[in-house]
Amino acid sequence: MKTFEGIFVVNVTPMNYDQSLNEDALRNNIDWYIREGVDGICCCGSTGEVVSLTPGERHRVVEVVVNQAGGRVPVLAGTTHETTSETIAYTRQAKEAGADGALILTPYYCHPDADEVYTHFKAVSDTVDLPIMLYNNPGTSGVDLQADLVARIGELENVRYVKESSGDIRRIRDIMRMGKDNLKVFCGAEDLAWESFVSGAVGWICVIANIVPQWSQDLFQLTRSNETESAKAVFNRMLPMLTFLEGSGKYVQVIKAAMNKIGVCTAGPSRLPRLPLTEDEDRCLDHILVEMGLVD
Repeated sequence: MKTFEGIFVVNVTPMNYDQSLNEDALRNNIDWYIREGVDGICCCGSTGEVVSLTPGERHRVVEVVVNQAGGRVPVLAGTTHETTSETIAYTRQAKEAGADGALILTPYYCHPDADEVYTHFKAVSDTVDLPIMLYNNPGTSGVDLQADLVARIGELENVRYVKESSGDIRRIRDIMRMGKDNLKVFCGAEDLAWESFVSGAVGWICVIANIVPQWSQDLFQLTRSNETESAKAVFNRMLPMLTFLEGSGKYVQVIKAAMNKIGVCTAGPSRLPRLPLTEDEDRCLDHILVEMGLVD
């Protein structure tokens, strides 16, 4: 069983301008991410527009990513659904496709309480023998997994990791203390990556790695090596984009537009109803990319 650690790019799902999947671009992007040094791929996440994909498209994206990665790096598949039965079905599909683990957000409409959340994850863990990464993102799901609940869920056999996206940096410390050795924490907040590594996060489910995977890897490795000043310099170089991603409310459109402007990968448009960036947002993105030295 593979161990998850380091920079996992949460890859975009490339689209054609008729809104169909661009599988060729997806394959090419996966090869580029791996050449650039990512430690893993996370497909069908929020940045991959998972809730905008049909069930068949979700399964197909996992198949393409797993096949293209070809065992070179581990693949996490997002298998979130509103119901427990469908979450189990997507997780089972991911395992059958060859994914190495599942990233699962809490149900995002019914706002389950702590016992309901625990029962949900227990059912998935008991049914599908695949490593699970909890995904705590209260801004998306409306449910904030407190550290004590995360530690409780972490006692389940297949729950091994948590992607922490609450924005509360203290949460990493508390999960590590309460969860002891049961859970490893991944950063899930773009603009808290450095602080997360310093606090003990073992990896980053990383949006910005769609454009600067090597910088993301540098930040992780320098922090682990206690090269504080060098790590902070890399982080500060990335910070304007990280802040824009977190603050814009349009992280999918922002990262896809950035990819299209830089040209090393193909992203295409976002799927409707997401519209392109406004003129002001696009100018702001251009300024950040010039400041980062990624475009002229």
